[in-house]
Amino acid sequence: MLRTKILGLGSYVPERVVDNHELPFLDHHHVRQASLQIETGDEWIQKRTGIRERRFVPNDGSVATSDLALHAANRALADAGVDAKEIDCIIFGTLSPDFHFPGSGVILQRKLGIAERTSCPCYDIRQQCSAFIYGLQMADAFVRSGMYRRVLLVGAELHSHSLEFSTRGRDVTVLFGDGAGAMVLGPSESDDPQAGVIYTAAHADGTGAMDLYLKIFDIRRLPYIDYDARDTDQNEMMYPHMDGKRVFLNAVRGMVMSTQAALTRTGMTWDDIQWFVPHQANLRINEKVVEVANIPRAKVLNSIEFFGNTTAATVPLTIDHWRQHGKVKRGDRILSSVFGSGFTWGAAIFTL
Repeated sequence: MLRTKILGLGSYVPERVVDNHELPFLDHHHVRQASLQIETGDEWIQKRTGIRERRFVPNDGSVATSDLALHAANRALADAGVDAKEIDCIIFGTLSPDFHFPGSGVILQRKLGIAERTSCPCYDIRQQCSAFIYGLQMADAFVRSGMYRRVLLVGAELHSHSLEFSTRGRDVTVLFGDGAGAMVLGPSESDDPQAGVIYTAAHADGTGAMDLYLKIFDIRRLPYIDYDARDTDQNEMMYPHMDGKRVFLNAVRGMVMSTQAALTRTGMTWDDIQWFVPHQANLRINEKVVEVANIPRAKVLNSIEFFGNTTAATVPLTIDHWRQHGKVKRGDRILSSVFGSGFTWGAAIFTL
């Protein structure tokens, strides 16, 4: 039977570490000031989120989201022993694309040096924190159908340039960091039902669409950007908005339900799973999911303490982080559950 195998895994985070002691003093150019810019601190942030630090790209305009993706993609390709020119499909998940259009997939294709050597399709998907599981389901379907043999799945985010470094934006700003993760997937003949990608499921509920959003512009308007981006009395549309309580409750519900459904529909138990990798939105959400779903705590992997919420990148970034530390190994079976704005959510079980 043709199954989808994870051939390679890679991740990347920028060098700059911004901890909870530095963050409140940063201005909109990420330059540390003598006085507080955001009324918050390490204790406040850790109590609510579990985050201690996150990574930011340089503030000099030299790095785009596709650059983060390129680093992660190259590492995944090297891990797979696959040349970039062998890629016949790119799936790029992000909520922070380089431009409004074209999508970042074609930009990544060009930066990989294969744009003139292949006409591989480039899919850009916008499922925010759920994008990697959505993309994994797409990649699995493509490979099993025989449509593509080497799929590059990437989640990458550059959040630091769109956060509001003031007390008004505090609840969102403390959460996010920059980073990327990637997988290379391809076909493998196997009669083992627990080989490769075993299970994927994706869901959405649009009634929660405006509980976590970033508008930047409104296409109904003419002009569709009609505010002064430098005027704090006008520029709220530039920044993310979140109903934290509704997001928290729905995230716990969605991740618990999708985790339990994954086990039920595959007939697996936690004895069959080595690791649980939840989306890294908030450590308190993950702790509640573990409690309600009765997940063995020793099997839970988190990375939000070090990287914050990297949205579409969190799942591969977390797996690769702990693989680099010798905890995750080839052949380990992973259950991953995600939840994001939209609302969107889903789960997957796969063998690394």
